Amino acid sequence: MIFLTRHEHFNAAHKLYNPQWTPEKNEEVFGKCANANWHGHNYELMVTIKGEVNAETGFLMDAKKLSEILNDHVCDKLDHRNLNTDVDFMKGKLASTENLAIAIWGQIVPHLPTNVKLHCVKIYETPRICVEYFG
Repeated sequence: MIFLTRHEHFNAAHKLYNPQWTPEKNEEVFGKCANANWHGHNYELMVTIKGEVNAETGFLMDAKKLSEILNDHVCDKLDHRNLNTDVDFMKGKLASTENLAIAIWGQIVPHLPTNVKLHCVKIYETPRICVEYFG
């Protein structure tokens, strides 16, 4: 089995806010991330797929095709958007990086060839904070 990772990026705004809580409780739990005026990140997205190398091409999957899937179904929907209000696959979810990774997984899986499995979605929210989701 071989693993292939594609690295993409997007910029997006969000706020961490649970509407069932008071503003004070949200500030206590989420601090500055509950700012009513939002805040943004330069996200780095790494998606790893796995499977067997095709003997005819020498590829697991054409990396350019993987990039097209990621851009068409993930990055183009997220880039320069508000995760809380503008992104269809984040509707009704708290816009944490953990929930974003899970939602991105769901955006990718239906578009992969049958011989390829999604192994990991890894998102850097900042250079010091990242989330990995393995499905």
